[in-house]
Amino acid sequence: MSSNVRVTPHPSFDVLAATTAARLITRLLDVQGDRGEATVVLTGGSVGIATLREVAKSPARLAVDWGKVNIWFGDERFVETNSPDRNCGQAAQALLDQIPVNPARVHIMAASDTVASLDEAVQKYAAELAAAAKTEWLKDDDAPEQEPVVPRFDVLLLGLGPDAHIASLFPDMAGIRTKGVSVVGVTNSPKPPASRVSLTLETINSAQEIWIVAAGADKAAAVGLGLAGANEVQVPASGARGLVKTLWLLDEAAAAKVPSALMRREN
Repeated sequence: MSSNVRVTPHPSFDVLAATTAARLITRLLDVQGDRGEATVVLTGGSVGIATLREVAKSPARLAVDWGKVNIWFGDERFVETNSPDRNCGQAAQALLDQIPVNPARVHIMAASDTVASLDEAVQKYAAELAAAAKTEWLKDDDAPEQEPVVPRFDVLLLGLGPDAHIASLFPDMAGIRTKGVSVVGVTNSPKPPASRVSLTLETINSAQEIWIVAAGADKAAAVGLGLAGANEVQVPASGARGLVKTLWLLDEAAAAKVPSALMRREN
């Protein structure tokens, strides 16, 4: 296992969500202290949304300058704006509507009733990522010579499916194989709804830190395969690697098949 990968079990779903929320607040504060602003990529799913609810409940959230947090999404269901399936809608209800975010810094993927096609939604989000990346590049005195196509992601949250999918990158499907672009459209998701927009694995792996958050016994096999270094096409979670750090944040049930030698319990 890579040296930048850490596995941390938690005694329950509730503790996992609360601890991940506290960890996220701390990380945002640290990054803002260094750089003035911070960028997070959110995920949907039961633990992802529960984590956002815990952030909203935490008194420590008041220390974050939410007006200087850039918010992106790792994937989205390509459904109508008011659909309860939309990750951005769930995130808004859980957290974003309760904190003073700058709307210009909240980047949502297009809904099916706002663009003509899935491909247009993909291209629109890719263009938004590229525009943000260019803005950063022009401001950065130490920027690389080649202009990036995605901005800096300080923390990128990922859920995990029982089949080991991450974002909307499913095993043995075109999305997980897609390279050379920042965003991909999914038309045949094995989990409804069938049409989705997702960051590609290359984009995900541009993040400074990736946090894979999973709970439940039905995730244990996927966790085990992901940590065993299985091929990313068959086990997408195994391919997620942050530039600086990769955290697997699990409840005890999801961690059931992880060798004890890989565990790092919180003090």
